[in-house]
Amino acid sequence: MTINSTIKRLNSVKYTLKGMFTGRDQAIELLVLATVCQEHLLLIGPPGTAKTAIINRYTDLIDAQSFSYLLTRFTEPSELFGPLDLAAFQKGTYNISTEGMLPQAQIVFLDEVFQGSSAILNSLLTILNERVFYNGSQRQSVPLICLIGASNSVPDDPSLHAFADRFVLRLEVNKVEDNQIDELLGQGWELEREKIEAAKREIKGQATSKLLASVKLEDILDLHGKLLEVNLAKIKPEYGRLIQELRAEGIDFSDRRVVKGLKLIAGAALLRGVRSADILDLWPLFHLWDRPEEADVLKTVLQPRLEEAGFKAIDRSRPVSEIIMDLETIEAQEPLLSSESAVGAHLMALNKLRQELIANHPQDLDARKRIEVVIQQGLKRLENAV
Repeated sequence: MTINSTIKRLNSVKYTLKGMFTGRDQAIELLVLATVCQEHLLLIGPPGTAKTAIINRYTDLIDAQSFSYLLTRFTEPSELFGPLDLAAFQKGTYNISTEGMLPQAQIVFLDEVFQGSSAILNSLLTILNERVFYNGSQRQSVPLICLIGASNSVPDDPSLHAFADRFVLRLEVNKVEDNQIDELLGQGWELEREKIEAAKREIKGQATSKLLASVKLEDILDLHGKLLEVNLAKIKPEYGRLIQELRAEGIDFSDRRVVKGLKLIAGAALLRGVRSADILDLWPLFHLWDRPEEADVLKTVLQPRLEEAGFKAIDRSRPVSEIIMDLETIEAQEPLLSSESAVGAHLMALNKLRQELIANHPQDLDARKRIEVVIQQGLKRLENAV
């Protein structure tokens, strides 16, 4: 697959997720950026804000092996890394069986990530830094692409600072705004219906339908390699001045975060479909804060530069080709729909595409006809499901 095709499909993934989860656009944008740049993301906020659900859906859409867990002070290392291989141990070899556990996952989500014991956090630190898990005397490579951590707050404990600093990207995730409650109820209820239908199918021994992957993980890995081809010459001087200005404002970026910031700028340019980074690609810096209160300082310094460069233009309407790509993905999922609620969600997604097309590309009648045909197919399936 070409780089442009991969970017279009990632845009499709983002669009699909944004249609499922109200008020989580920033989290979804950062999740994709973190994956492409192979950096780690920290989500700060209360429970019940759909963090786990977003990541589970996302890993389905990119065909990635995932691992999720809620950490507590009593979590044992074996719950994350795997149990002791007793057969090997009886023969005198200490080996952890990591099959299906964190060391074999590509996308990892750890809720209450700072609650782990020192033994767990030390192992995680090595995994985050080196993509290595020390399994007894063996140095085991870890295929980790991105670890997403969640916590109610950034820890004050100095002993956790080194671990926390590995989460380069950060976002505060709060409850949905009052003006989005109706949208939350609509989308949230559809997700609950899917869970109920899945439970019914499981009781009957039927297969649970799963979202088809929109983009293959190997294509995202190829995209990561293209970061080296992004020209940063134009943006480096401006970035250097920004770092100096932000440090003068009291934001003490570590050297690691300064370098990682440049990598994220390259990722933003790549996802924008350009090969030379400019001021428009500075937006990841909004999420490079250490303490939440620093976010306002970053906004004050960065926002004027980005707006002057036309940052709002990034939120433009999608081209017809991306809408059609979404249509093809949704259409391919139709044979997997096995319940009334699944077909209903399918039709809602199609209707949303139709509305987007009418609003932004009213002259493209051919594309509209294609959507209408797929909608009619879905309506027939709904009649059969009732």
